[in-house]
Amino acid sequence: MSDFKPKLLLHACCAPCAAYVIEKLNKEFDLTVFIYNPNIHPEEEYLKRVDELIRYCQKYQIDYIEYFYDQENWFKVTRGLENEPEGGKRCEVCFWYRLDKTANYADSHDYDFFATTLSISPHKNSKIINKTGEKLSDEYGVRFLSEDFKKNEGYKKSCQLSKRHNFYRQNYCGCIYSLKERGLEE
Repeated sequence: MSDFKPKLLLHACCAPCAAYVIEKLNKEFDLTVFIYNPNIHPEEEYLKRVDELIRYCQKYQIDYIEYFYDQENWFKVTRGLENEPEGGKRCEVCFWYRLDKTANYADSHDYDFFATTLSISPHKNSKIINKTGEKLSDEYGVRFLSEDFKKNEGYKKSCQLSKRHNFYRQNYCGCIYSLKERGLEE
């Protein structure tokens, strides 16, 4: 019996979304968490989410990579989509932008798979996320693990893990536009 596990690069947005997915995938894969979320605004919020995710990874000895905070380019990519509603075209572009960086990194660092925790959210369209991942898989030649992690009570389990680990839980998706849409703008 072999102990070989394929290498998987898991894009993660925050600890509450990542914990359940990490627990699920860590059994089957040699897992590395990829933290790349230039959409999160303001930077203080980004740092809270990153710190919480890194704390979790370190506690459970999960490898992680904190990619750079590239908000300026994220704003360029989403320019013209500022008035899109949450879940609209801007979100599709944001999914693509973050997953493109993940797939590119996975390809250039010899990962067998890449995936994302984004589909655990009941507020995100897993079909669009998975379709994006599959297109990028074709482009980069790295397999995409197409999942809807909220299924089979995945979201509920992620909430339970958040309580157990006393995670900081944000009250908006992350970008300045979702912040404004919820009336939480500074």
